[in-house]
Amino acid sequence: MAITVDPEPVWDQPIDVPEKWIETVDENVAAKLPAGSQVKGISPYGASYWTRTAEIQTEQADGTPRSFFLKVTQNEVGKAMVSGEFESMKALHGASQELTPEPIAWGSFAQADHVHFFLCEFVDMTDDLPDVEASMKMLAELHANSSSPNGKYGFHVSTLQGTIPQFAEWTASWEDFFTKSIKLVFENEEQSQGPDEEVQHLCKETLSKVVPRLLRPLETGGRRIEPRLIHGDIWDGNTSTNVETSLPVIYDATCIYAHNELELAPLRPVRHRMGKQYVKAYFRHFPISPPEEDQDDRNALYCLRWDMNCSTLYPGNLRYRKMCVEVMKYLVEKYFDGYEGWARAKGEEIVSR
Repeated sequence: MAITVDPEPVWDQPIDVPEKWIETVDENVAAKLPAGSQVKGISPYGASYWTRTAEIQTEQADGTPRSFFLKVTQNEVGKAMVSGEFESMKALHGASQELTPEPIAWGSFAQADHVHFFLCEFVDMTDDLPDVEASMKMLAELHANSSSPNGKYGFHVSTLQGTIPQFAEWTASWEDFFTKSIKLVFENEEQSQGPDEEVQHLCKETLSKVVPRLLRPLETGGRRIEPRLIHGDIWDGNTSTNVETSLPVIYDATCIYAHNELELAPLRPVRHRMGKQYVKAYFRHFPISPPEEDQDDRNALYCLRWDMNCSTLYPGNLRYRKMCVEVMKYLVEKYFDGYEGWARAKGEEIVSR
């Protein structure tokens, strides 16, 4: 079994977005609030690596108090972040209103058009992890009830993992989609951290041997999977418990329609507080895709994509790269004979891609 070990913390840089952008409510933000809203105040709320976040306090037309959540970014990357998050949260909220805050709008500031915002319903949350059984039951239901609009894998707009756009072009085959996705992640990571012969070799072998071996059996031999809407970044930093309802809540999404098991990738690293107990609970509500015996190594492969993207986000910090090298070594050694070797051993017809 491939284990994802715990690197040292990387939250060691200042936030790029000036705090001044959440000291007042920009007129373009105010214009997106419900009609009759009177802004009573704004204050910092929560923590984010690349953005500023705040709570906007208002009085509604009927006199009731109501708060809204504001996220502020800047420049073109920030614009892509908030537009992708809005479309992601809109899709998720359409599939599960209880599990997600209602997204309201995204846009650019009137006073500075290089500053961009995401606005949504404010949910007062606890500091606790969401209930294991309830959160995974609701997540499984979201996946089960949210098929792709065109039967393909991808998403209708670009969505970002951190500050890095992920592959989202509509693709008919999951193996093809994931191959293009992780290949882009490998290329981004090399650009960020620099070339390394061992890493290049392992990435090549992962693409040519491991990906076909673990993903082609999902769509051959009478087996099939369907594209499901996934949040894309489920870990303890993007989940919590709603104080008012005591129900789980998820936010800060980067959606694609994908194999539903991709959702579980961030639950693998031991550095995260949400771990194996959540994965086990999930599979009580959404069956493991056959071949069932491949599930743990598929999860390792999916987590490799996630952790290589983490490496990309922190140039000069090689802790994630070293961790990924060990995972690739394990997978490449175990699946040296690729998909064809597996198919021959199983007596299945070899399907070429």
